[in-house]
Amino acid sequence: MSASQIPPATAVPGDDVPTLLVKIFGKDRPGITAGLFETLAAYSVDVVDIEQVVTRGRITLCALVTAPSPGQGSTGSAEGDLRATVHNWAESMNLQAEIISGRGDNRPRGTGRSHVTVLGHPLTAETTAAIAAAITATGGNIDRIFRLAKYPVTAVEFAVSGAETASLRSVLAPEAAQLGVDVAVVAAGLQRRAQRLVVMDVDSTLIQDEVIELFAAHAGCEAEVAEVTAAAMRGELDFEQSLHARVELLGGLDASVVEAVRKEVRLTPGARTLVRTLKRLGYQVGVVSGGFTQVTDALQEELGLDFASANTLEIVDGKLTGRVTGDIVDRAGKARLLRSFAQRAGVPLAQTVAIGDGANDLDMLNAAGLGVAFNAKPVVREAAHTAVNVPFLDTVLYLLGITREEVEAAETHVG
Repeated sequence: MSASQIPPATAVPGDDVPTLLVKIFGKDRPGITAGLFETLAAYSVDVVDIEQVVTRGRITLCALVTAPSPGQGSTGSAEGDLRATVHNWAESMNLQAEIISGRGDNRPRGTGRSHVTVLGHPLTAETTAAIAAAITATGGNIDRIFRLAKYPVTAVEFAVSGAETASLRSVLAPEAAQLGVDVAVVAAGLQRRAQRLVVMDVDSTLIQDEVIELFAAHAGCEAEVAEVTAAAMRGELDFEQSLHARVELLGGLDASVVEAVRKEVRLTPGARTLVRTLKRLGYQVGVVSGGFTQVTDALQEELGLDFASANTLEIVDGKLTGRVTGDIVDRAGKARLLRSFAQRAGVPLAQTVAIGDGANDLDMLNAAGLGVAFNAKPVVREAAHTAVNVPFLDTVLYLLGITREEVEAAETHVG
């Protein structure tokens, strides 16, 4: 068809055009959608909007269509004839029908659109009511709700309009903390599903362990190192000073301990799924760590990471010297590396995601388009864009709008 043959757009009616909202309820089975529209086709109506939901085997099907033109009905009233025909069809299918007259399309959604993702374990009615009320209090309208996952947590997403993303986040964050659920608020738009870069901390994020404590266990100074680590993660000590103090305690260890520590490292539940799914979706994935390249290099190879950067333990004559070499990866260094990775990946910072748990991750979390505090210390949870407090790293996928069904489909169809 040439450009001159394309008919003018008529699918979206003006506010004064009569329309009918046809709602069908009942037990789901194949053929309901086709049957309804075959019934409506006899009246030459145009489809303006469709929404269909199936919950526990029960279907709710809504069709917004233009009202039939005069003369379409066999009884003289086109709309009355359509109503009777649809009700008769629904009754024959053991379904219920409701038809509401009106004019025009759905009312326009308000400006300021966001996705509000709620993770609950479990997600209670009380929690859902409180979140919905908080959204309303900001002036937001909930346009749509759907479930992203039912395990290992229940994850639902609210499509919200009429409130700015920052305002929603500031209201929902304390509400979520009080309710004991995780809530993420991100701006709607194409960039949410665009190719992105995800950069993670390693210790207590990608893996369950603090690597320096694994080394310390071999050196017999685990308690001393753990105490300094905890103070540093709480932001009570300068990271670089604490790093040097801890590494000094490892001096004299045989270099063979590196391989032993690599074998002791435990990935966080869901870590493989997270990385594998992101890679299949075209994301680039990197890690930055205040730990050591002796471990992160092995993780990069094992998981197929695109980027990895960490501190390096100095080894001389087969022994750890108790020093590190090269630039220190500290709080500022992590943010700098995020920007460097983004530049190398050709990804704007607005389309990056950073995940971490400690105070030394804060600059990175704040620099990213979305900063996720994962089972983090209170100071980090309060400063990050959103927090996840369940022990499954792949729940971060739900914050990006990726459903559990999509994850499982990818696992099934790709080896």
